[in-house]
Amino acid sequence: MAIAALKGVEEHFKQSNPRTKSAFLDELDSAKKILLDTRPTEPLMRNALRCLVSAVGRSSLEDAVSLLDLVSSASKGFLKELEESEKKIAEIGSRRILDGSTVLTHCHSSLVTRILGEAKNQGKEFQVFCTETRPLFQGRITAQELTSIGLSPIMIVDSAVRFFINGVNLVLIGADAITSEGNVINKIGTSMVALSAREARTPFYVASELLKFDPTTVYGEYTVIEERDGREIWMSPPEGLRLRNPAFDITRREFIHGIICEAGIISPDAVMREAEERYPWLAFDA
Repeated sequence: MAIAALKGVEEHFKQSNPRTKSAFLDELDSAKKILLDTRPTEPLMRNALRCLVSAVGRSSLEDAVSLLDLVSSASKGFLKELEESEKKIAEIGSRRILDGSTVLTHCHSSLVTRILGEAKNQGKEFQVFCTETRPLFQGRITAQELTSIGLSPIMIVDSAVRFFINGVNLVLIGADAITSEGNVINKIGTSMVALSAREARTPFYVASELLKFDPTTVYGEYTVIEERDGREIWMSPPEGLRLRNPAFDITRREFIHGIICEAGIISPDAVMREAEERYPWLAFDA
């Protein structure tokens, strides 16, 4: 979503013609609001747009052509930073995958897939359990990707996690957002996996770029938990039945063994400090 948002903003300004910096910022603000309304739980996209707003707002440039070049340059810089972060996270995270170990993951995370792929490239042999991840079965994406790189994952239903957890050496999941308290927002069901892992004393790791830190939570805001159409659960339910379909849940920091990020494997309560040190423009209002 962040990549699509950046490309969308660039395309918008190629077609529009704001004559002043003020008009340019107004259009950028409008585009930002439209994009953010499409996905409430998406701090990576929010931070990508924050990066553009910061670059334009702090620039001394005034003409629209130069500002468009600046937006394009800032977009490319953000994406390069993101790719470098993900490469570093894969290298760091792969060291936690030991030869002969068993890993459990929930939902789909390109970072988790990348970590597991890097561990395989190092010649390690290990087993992976993938939850199917109801209601939209994103775990199947993970299973397909792992199969395509030569791993042989085992798929289980979400409710079977506790049955298998005692045979798991570590849990590795991604994140949609990280709050100022170090709590992690991820696909619904993640907190139940974390609870099972804690009961079994199985390390629970989160792989995430620091760019998924949500700076609005510093000022008392809560990350919005998106609730989706109940028809994802049951397309034709009986009349009178109500369906609730939250897309995400919150895993509190005390359940998290460590967050694997571009700064290393850090404690959840260190996320805000590390994020603000690496990306000072995160404090810029967006």
